[in-house]
Amino acid sequence: MKAVRFSRFGGPEVLEVVDLPDPHPGPGQVRIAVKAAGVNASDWKKRSGLMDEELPRTLGYEAAGVVDELGDGVTDVAIGDRVFGFSGRGAGQAELAVLETYAPIPSSLGFPEAAALPAAIETATRAIDQLGVKGGTALLVNGASGVIGAAAVQLAVARGARVIGIASPANRDYLRSLGAEPVAYGAGLSERVRAVAPEGVDTALDVAGNGILPELIELAGGASHVVTIADFAGARETGVHFSRGEDGRAIHALAEIGELVDSGRFSLPVAQTFPLADVAEAHRVGENGRPRGKLVVVID
Repeated sequence: MKAVRFSRFGGPEVLEVVDLPDPHPGPGQVRIAVKAAGVNASDWKKRSGLMDEELPRTLGYEAAGVVDELGDGVTDVAIGDRVFGFSGRGAGQAELAVLETYAPIPSSLGFPEAAALPAAIETATRAIDQLGVKGGTALLVNGASGVIGAAAVQLAVARGARVIGIASPANRDYLRSLGAEPVAYGAGLSERVRAVAPEGVDTALDVAGNGILPELIELAGGASHVVTIADFAGARETGVHFSRGEDGRAIHALAEIGELVDSGRFSLPVAQTFPLADVAEAHRVGENGRPRGKLVVVID
């Protein structure tokens, strides 16, 4: 099979599409003929040598496609089913991938849109679970217009929470379309938040990692009411919880998202798609810009 791999650290030019042996699923796993795979910031961090030291490496933890081989004990899907999920082997950007965690693709989505979901909805769900977001909660999301921020906004709104979203003024209408009350970044942030929520908020989620944890702590009434997924150093300094997969992944999000998607209460935009051969260009676009939505590699 063809797969993305790099054998040395560096820029996008180190990425290659190479021939690798076909993988096979173990017990409880499925193999898919990959139709689309998400591209994430962790991909170019690994390629640059900022994460992990093992070489050579494949890439891609989220993928969508058609089941073509079942591992022992799998009874919840069949050959030919459309599924999306996580490749624990980190090899989703390939013609074939083994998924350890998977769910049916919502009927209203194509493969690129499905491949955009796993990492964003798992991360967002894990964070708002840790914050205890539920009906009646007032949640402040810093970085609300990005992929994970937008997922958190919609998932919290679906639970009945009130959401205030911090983003640039250009994203005000987008946040409103997701169900959030928009507030702009910058000096005077606390005053702007209190103008729409005079009593402050119950909880705050930091997705942007732009150094405003002290303000979020003050608005939410303490560090225990704040979670960050983006500011590890700030979390250590302030006592805020830094959410990571090692906390226990919210894999239940994959099975739950279909109803929200098909009812029109959840969507994540795909900013751009790339053929597998152009994966290096996907890295360049992701590193050099701020696309609204997910970058996805597609495989014919």
